[in-house]
Amino acid sequence: MKIYNTLTRRKDEFVPLEPGKVKMYVCGPTVYNFIHIGNARPMIVFDTVRRYFEYKGYEVNYVSNFTDVDDKIIKEAIEEGVDADTISKRYIEECKKDMEGMNIKPATKNPLATEEICGMLDMISTLIESGHAYAADDGTVYFRTKSFKDYGKLSHKNLDELQSGFREIKVTGEEGKEDPSDFVLWKPKKEGEPFWESPWCEGRPGWHIECSVMAKKYLGDQIDIHAGGEDLIFPHHENEIAQSEAANGKEFAKYWMHNAFLNIDNKKMSKSLGNFFTVREIGEKYDLQVLRFFMLSAHYRSPLNFSADLMEASKNGLVRILNSVDKLNGLLDLAPEGEMTEEERENEKQAAALKEKYEAAMDDDFNTADAISAVFELVKLANSTADENSTKAYVSLLKEMIVSLCDVLGIITEKKEEILDSEIEEMIAARQQARKEKNFALADEIRGKLLEKGIILEDTREGVKWKRA
Repeated sequence: MKIYNTLTRRKDEFVPLEPGKVKMYVCGPTVYNFIHIGNARPMIVFDTVRRYFEYKGYEVNYVSNFTDVDDKIIKEAIEEGVDADTISKRYIEECKKDMEGMNIKPATKNPLATEEICGMLDMISTLIESGHAYAADDGTVYFRTKSFKDYGKLSHKNLDELQSGFREIKVTGEEGKEDPSDFVLWKPKKEGEPFWESPWCEGRPGWHIECSVMAKKYLGDQIDIHAGGEDLIFPHHENEIAQSEAANGKEFAKYWMHNAFLNIDNKKMSKSLGNFFTVREIGEKYDLQVLRFFMLSAHYRSPLNFSADLMEASKNGLVRILNSVDKLNGLLDLAPEGEMTEEERENEKQAAALKEKYEAAMDDDFNTADAISAVFELVKLANSTADENSTKAYVSLLKEMIVSLCDVLGIITEKKEEILDSEIEEMIAARQQARKEKNFALADEIRGKLLEKGIILEDTREGVKWKRA
């Protein structure tokens, strides 16, 4: 298995720190509002990475945090006239609902920044004692960037080149910096803000220190994979490396994975452009499985363009897979027992080759786009070779293979039972009665009226089935 490593700028063979185990940290959202579809991409991508490791037999310790103290949270709290904790708790719960809708597996641990303050104070104290950090007169604590000789190794720039990229929020005591490149570890409180006691001042942590401390506590001084969106490479992940390696004296993460940006109709997502969408808003138009399928339709390191046309294409592709599995489920009830025929054995070899193609794609830096192509080929094989005369063994083989490979992608292959309103249910029942009475003209008339309502009926050997047009 090879992973493109941002640190080395090449695909590196994956060798875990501990055989059979993967320690993985993924930067989570700042919870001040509903998550947007840009947040959804890393959630879906790295959940799929985790699932594939588990499919390969690894035990994965997957940690993803919630940043629950931040300027944006405080601003939202002030506007609503509530405390910051009320805002963060509300949107953590809403985020979890969206994640469930996207079929993202619960993390091994979702640490909260506000519950890890003691660890942050300890790491900051260690950095001060070792000369990697210092406190300004007002109690602001800065990391002394030039004390870490490898600073810039992730973004592959030297300190002089990086100066223009620093986006640290201006804080009281900014003039206390020894060097413009130094970044905040702890900052003094402002009126109306939440704060904690510290040896330097009453205040709260800087953004970067949170993840270093949480990764250390729940995964150890060294981890296998650290992941997030490419916007986090600098300064967030660069600063995490500096803090962690300066404090722990060890390489922080072996592999750094970053997903590319999501654009909307070929433009950057922006509220001012009116193209800003939350996951919740998309969920009102589509099953969130469609969003997940769309996100995996491109390689995670490729920029992805979101549009209504592409979502419709993803919906159609997903329906094609679900219909195939539904057909196989129906055939299982009819298929005779016994060994596979000679022709089915040959088809089994094709199926096995497609499974290998799928795994080869995933082994090559988690190429979900090519993996999905292999699934479609498997669906085509199933649709063209499985019928009422197929053996149960063959039908079961195809179904289990499609279901298993889709599960790695987080795609649920069982069709959801939709609830029809009473009028439509009565019309379907009336048509069935008309057919029993051989009143086929009335049955056809009812079928036509149902079609006008967007309901398509299919008469099968297992009975009448319906789907939305």
